[in-house]
Amino acid sequence: MTKTAATGAHDEVEFSPEALDRDSTFYVAGHRGLVGSAVWRQLEGQGFTALVGRSSGELDLRDRSAVFDFFRSTEPRYVVLAAAKVGGIMANNTYPVDFLSENLQIQVNVMDAAREVGVERLAFLGSSCIYPKYAPQPITEDALLTGYLEPTNDAYAIAKIAGIMQVQAVRRQYGLPWISAMPTNLYGPGDNFSPAGSHVLPALIRRYEEAARSGSRSVTNWGTGSPRREFLHVDDMAAAVLHLMEHYDGPEQVNVGTGADVTIREIADTIARVVGYEGDTEWDTTKPDGTPQKLLDVSKLRDAGWTAQISLEDGLRTTVEWFRENESNLRE
Repeated sequence: MTKTAATGAHDEVEFSPEALDRDSTFYVAGHRGLVGSAVWRQLEGQGFTALVGRSSGELDLRDRSAVFDFFRSTEPRYVVLAAAKVGGIMANNTYPVDFLSENLQIQVNVMDAAREVGVERLAFLGSSCIYPKYAPQPITEDALLTGYLEPTNDAYAIAKIAGIMQVQAVRRQYGLPWISAMPTNLYGPGDNFSPAGSHVLPALIRRYEEAARSGSRSVTNWGTGSPRREFLHVDDMAAAVLHLMEHYDGPEQVNVGTGADVTIREIADTIARVVGYEGDTEWDTTKPDGTPQKLLDVSKLRDAGWTAQISLEDGLRTTVEWFRENESNLRE
């Protein structure tokens, strides 16, 4: 049985993960984004009846007083913190101040307000970019803070590391059984396909789809194509988050991934095949590759009883279908 969380500093609470109450108020921060919308779908599918979400137009999570007012009025029992300013290499490298400042504001405001109203269970979602650029592969959770970060997205990574630290601090000082989950590269319905702000996989999908339609004889991608990346379908990520909230309680962040990776060149070839592009692929080696490899060790996740279910090929096909169906409504 879960005990009421402590509110005084240095109190401790005995807690054993258990099934979440499907009728309790559950706030998904960032419920319209790639990750948040998948979490919302997962929770709806699992029978949660009191889901709460606010768009950025309805609630600016950078506005501290507005966030506190929202938490006081809704008093959620559970929270998934999926809201974040995100982007690919170009966006992170061009706007580091934005990625650092806005993510810190969002995280601190949401977690401080959640603590004030005694949110029982909170899952903070980060990114595999928190780990050192040259961390031993596959990356274990204890690699955190053992080396230099990838410079093209270090500002975003620092913000997410701060979020992990805040979760750990809340556990230590207030006894609340909050957790952190660090997913690998995510993709799927609701992704950002903007040429300027997208991550590598949706950027490649759009590039090859447009090349196939226009009859272009070649497509040019950044870098050498040699870096290796692990990709997880966002619906698998959402299932993992709920599983962890019900089965894991610990201060250390949990890696969420598939445990397998492919080269950027291989993923580009697969996407070209899925969209039906038959031209050539060229590589602009004057552009940065980013981290050579980012493969997560998912032993802790497997020990908690969860493994990914959606294959990369199947996930890519459904993502391409979603892109085609929603292209006219996507942001530029």
